Amino acid sequence: MNYEELQIQACKDGIEIIEYPFKSSNIKGLYCNGTVALNEDMTQVEKSCVLAEEIGHHCTSSGDILDQTDIMNRKQEYRARFYGYNLKIGLTGLIRAYEAGCRNFFEMAEFLDATEEYLKEAIQCYKSKYGICAVVDNYIIYFEPFAVMKMITVDSL
Repeated sequence: MNYEELQIQACKDGIEIIEYPFKSSNIKGLYCNGTVALNEDMTQVEKSCVLAEEIGHHCTSSGDILDQTDIMNRKQEYRARFYGYNLKIGLTGLIRAYEAGCRNFFEMAEFLDATEEYLKEAIQCYKSKYGICAVVDNYIIYFEPFAVMKMITVDSL
């Protein structure tokens, strides 16, 4: 999903989005009570990656989870990020990028309207959840080293 599509999704979920000039460049986005504040000093692609995670917070988190020394808060952060990765990229997105001819992270990130860093983080997250690989339909997605392979059945020969 690109930034505009994520904005539409957020609206459907009852989330208001504001762009804000955060004084700290470390803050990219915050979610609180149905409102997402995005740092206005980001590119559209960066905003889409941050918005996907903030939608994840809306759908999976509760309470103040800013204290990341608390394990329960870290778990909520992980769930929100995973939700965002699935919303923005997903295993099927990795397959679509492969089918579109993308052969490296730069091409895949551009195809998926994500930053390379976000794409690599998503792949690491999928690896921690699924292990070395995942099977989706007739595809095997290997997470390290990263590769997507289409399985050929005897019927298709």
